[in-house]
Amino acid sequence: MKDKKLQTISNLFDGKEIRSIWVPENDDYQFNVVDVINALAEPKDASDYWTTLKKRLTKEEHSEIPTNCRKLKFKSYKDGKYYPMDTLDTEEIFRLIESIPSKKAEPFKLWFAKLGRERIDEVFNPEKAINRAIEYYRKKGYDDKWIESRLKATLDRKKLTDVWKENGIKNNAEYAVLTNDMYKEWSGMTAQEYKEYKGIRKENLRDNMSNIEVILTDLAELTTHDIAKNERPIGLSQNRIVAKRGGNVAKKAKEFYEEETGSKAITSNNKLNYKYGNDNSLEEKFKNYDGPNLAKEFE
Repeated sequence: MKDKKLQTISNLFDGKEIRSIWVPENDDYQFNVVDVINALAEPKDASDYWTTLKKRLTKEEHSEIPTNCRKLKFKSYKDGKYYPMDTLDTEEIFRLIESIPSKKAEPFKLWFAKLGRERIDEVFNPEKAINRAIEYYRKKGYDDKWIESRLKATLDRKKLTDVWKENGIKNNAEYAVLTNDMYKEWSGMTAQEYKEYKGIRKENLRDNMSNIEVILTDLAELTTHDIAKNERPIGLSQNRIVAKRGGNVAKKAKEFYEEETGSKAITSNNKLNYKYGNDNSLEEKFKNYDGPNLAKEFE
């Protein structure tokens, strides 16, 4: 498929550049606040505008937006040097937009209201959410047979997390640990490493797998579910052992598949019709940054 620019919220700003940085540990982008203000409010000085807006948000609205800002380095348009600038993640950027009194912000606010209404409607009629998911997958080019299988896999995954919950798993961090144990055991990679290997970011990993990769993932999850349901391990430590056992069953199947077919079960191919940029110079800039290990600047 022909490469093209990735469609993110940056594309909603009438062609105005919204610089962003991908932060893999958060599985999200950090967007340059001044760029968003420039695009929507078009002030004489966006930095001064942001300083004033921060004070109003803090004092009058008691908003947490200013305190949730994260300083990351961006290249200055004036001198080409890198300076720390305020950024917000996707959710916080949308909250900021709602606080900007500008005609250009109104379409966003109407869109938020529409999304909110749709989600409330789905609470009363969950079938609408299912239909919405089906339409999204169809637009991405997946056929109905694949979609049917994908929805079933989602239900099977829910059954697994339900058993984990019954066995004392309490939070998302623990679910992530168990998921990584399964993936690491059969594929040699954690879920995040697997996504990086395939060149994807926020996209769903299973949506970008080959048929054999999906089968092996399903086998690891199904085996883990059945063992956990029958043996009832309690707490994270015991469930980690079971997750690795489930992953090991998929590992043996992977090895047998590769032995019989002469083909590798794991591929770096994905289903994207766009490509992420790779700015090595920016990585060099971040090497000495006193903060978390940041990813490449989004292009």
